[in-house]
Amino acid sequence: MQRYDYLIVGAGMVAANAVDGIRERDSEGSIGILGAEPRGPVTRPALSKKLWTDPEFGYDKIWMQPEQDPGTTLHVDTRVSAIDRQARKVTTRNGETFGYGQLLLATGCDPIRLDLAESERVRYFRSVDDYDHLRRLAGENRHIAVVGGSYIGSELAAALIQNDCRVTLICPEPVLGGGMLPPEVADRLHQTYLDHGVALLSGRKVKAGREADSTVTLELDDGSELAADGVMFGLGVEPCTELAQAAGLEIDGGILVDERLRTADAAIYAAGDVATYPDRILGRWHAEHVDNANCQGAAVGRIMAGSDETYTHTPYFYSNVFDIAWKALGRLDSTLDIVADSHADKGVYYYLESDRLESDRVEPDRLASGRVVGVLLLGFDEAPLDAAREVLAEPGPQDATTLSGRISLG
Repeated sequence: MQRYDYLIVGAGMVAANAVDGIRERDSEGSIGILGAEPRGPVTRPALSKKLWTDPEFGYDKIWMQPEQDPGTTLHVDTRVSAIDRQARKVTTRNGETFGYGQLLLATGCDPIRLDLAESERVRYFRSVDDYDHLRRLAGENRHIAVVGGSYIGSELAAALIQNDCRVTLICPEPVLGGGMLPPEVADRLHQTYLDHGVALLSGRKVKAGREADSTVTLELDDGSELAADGVMFGLGVEPCTELAQAAGLEIDGGILVDERLRTADAAIYAAGDVATYPDRILGRWHAEHVDNANCQGAAVGRIMAGSDETYTHTPYFYSNVFDIAWKALGRLDSTLDIVADSHADKGVYYYLESDRLESDRVEPDRLASGRVVGVLLLGFDEAPLDAAREVLAEPGPQDATTLSGRISLG
């Protein structure tokens, strides 16, 4: 049995950042990373963004390479099947065992799937292998159907239409982004996709699909069918909590950890997409975004190596498509009351949670009022994230009067 002082299950961005965090405090301890995928950690956001839109950002720039640290060993194609907490060891599907002094669960998420098998023309987009498949398929005016209107789906559709593809984007919302963005921003986003030549099938879901003769045919919920040269699914993700749950660790949307990112087992930590943690501003929180992977990964590494810190960072999330760029913190839910402070293509949008019933709509002559639970920053070159955090941290109710001009539009 191989044994490591620090054993990390999951070979994504959290793992790479955790190695850096460990090395800030411990230059000697042995580190092992067990990754289910065939290759090591990459900067995952680039797979649907910069690799398609920035000609100066090459494929060689995505690799994080924590294994270059002389005390770190990366094991790829290694899926852990069980944790023995008493013996402090894990077992892999092929029967190998690895012991640990401290264990970090950074298993991330898996994409939501339909009953349509993956192939060269059908992918549930998540990994660098999915990117490689799509790169081989893209171009030459081929028709690619993208299913899902959230981050991955919308970003892939934008990327493909700029890389010599015909693109159809299928999303369940009547207006692209309408479940999350303020109506005026969602309308602008929707129209921008149309203006760039993306065919939008909004208000539609995929019920089934089949592949034959180099064509994938999708059956939609209205009874119609769509044929394409390839299909990329971006239906969202689910945290990979099965391993932790089987080991008796508490699950609440993700693996439940305290402010030091530790589970109920003092030797086991969790971080990144798979963790549910107490955010100092937002309360119990679960963040599936790169800022959290970077900051939480580094923090948990330092903590495992002896730091007495707690994780106090409130992460942001973002998207860049065509000429629309935004960053946000907290809850973006368009069913909440939204206070807009905007001019031209730049704006700050505050999402308010009030005590009123959802059916009790705000009268036109009365200001919406409530605690700010989300902030959307649209069109900033340097988004004022700390200012948004200050607003989110205030416990009392706000309205358009108190929020107007609170964050400068520059």
